[in-house]
Amino acid sequence: MNGAEKDGEHSDKSNHDLSSHSNNSVDGASSSSSSAMQTSAAGPTVEIVRQQRFEVAPRYTDLKFIGEGAYGMVVSAFDHTTQQRVAIKKITPFEHQCFCQRTLREIKILARFRHENIINIQEVIRAQTIDQMKDIYIVQCLMECDLYKLLRHQRLTDEHICYFLYQILRGLKYIHSANVLHRDLKPSNLLLNTNCDLKICDFGLARIADPNTDHSGLLTEYVATRWYRAPEIMLNARGYYKPIDIWSVGCILAEMIGGRPLFPGKHYIEQINLILNVVGSPDEGDLTSIINERARNYVSLLPVRKRTPWKQLYPTASELSLNMLDFLLTFNPDRRVTVEEALKHPYLAQYYDPSDEPIAPHPFTFDMELDDLPLPELKQLIFEEIEVIPELLKNPHRE
Repeated sequence: MNGAEKDGEHSDKSNHDLSSHSNNSVDGASSSSSSAMQTSAAGPTVEIVRQQRFEVAPRYTDLKFIGEGAYGMVVSAFDHTTQQRVAIKKITPFEHQCFCQRTLREIKILARFRHENIINIQEVIRAQTIDQMKDIYIVQCLMECDLYKLLRHQRLTDEHICYFLYQILRGLKYIHSANVLHRDLKPSNLLLNTNCDLKICDFGLARIADPNTDHSGLLTEYVATRWYRAPEIMLNARGYYKPIDIWSVGCILAEMIGGRPLFPGKHYIEQINLILNVVGSPDEGDLTSIINERARNYVSLLPVRKRTPWKQLYPTASELSLNMLDFLLTFNPDRRVTVEEALKHPYLAQYYDPSDEPIAPHPFTFDMELDDLPLPELKQLIFEEIEVIPELLKNPHRE
């Protein structure tokens, strides 16, 4: 199975191949039975997949189950227009405000992003009227696996780790240049093909970057992804910024090297302690980066811990990969590397090419923030956003 898009010159940077591990594919063709199909004289084709109705355009047939989450199911389908299989994500977000917010953020961002290492949107399907709109269907290129599934089945070579890390940072450079924080980087949100192309997905928690924004009401969104949270997210109610994504990349790098999560905390306190056990106690300068006084006092009263050498944790890892961990997993966000600095690290020297690491043409602005909008208004915005997506796909930078 091939993805629905090729990555041009960027794909030629590596001839890595994971094809021998294709049994781990998330393609429904290898893991599920066929769907039942119903057709009508007019309107969309209806297929039933695991008791779920998929009302999609007639160009998409042969739907096969891939997976499902809190508010949707993903299938693969054959696109008769392109003669390739695609992924279709069915989302039913309109009963919950937070699901509507995530859906609107994701389609607003992905319809405007164009980058080889970021998942695309090919089409969004909805009902003709807002009253009829119960579900929406996002059509995207089909990837074969994600990094989480891959790490469950095999250990990666240093060559693979280096190439995956480069692609993550290359995509993140574009995201940060658009003034966006992803905020949910983790292995399951990094999609892969057997030729080792990597794409960042799931922008439902993304935010406009602003170090002065009060995030105190938003921390509940992070419950599912605690292991990849930067310490400043847990210690500060306000002020986190682009370095939070860099920390997540560091956690992902450590997991690729070691084959298991570096900081698998079961709760907030354990998470902080696991981090300090590895990076050591913060010095006086690092403590001043903790804005919240209670959190600062808590950390300062903890027993002093020395930094654990990376070589002790990962004795067979390359020196350059461990040196990269030092830069990515720096406790103080003000001292943590930027994505541009990380790309220049010697570990990535064989891939680093600023002329082939594009940035967004313009940053996103605060009219993208949606926290206080009631559900009916969010539904209206989703309906209207889908209306303009065909034009955005032709000209993503018209706004």
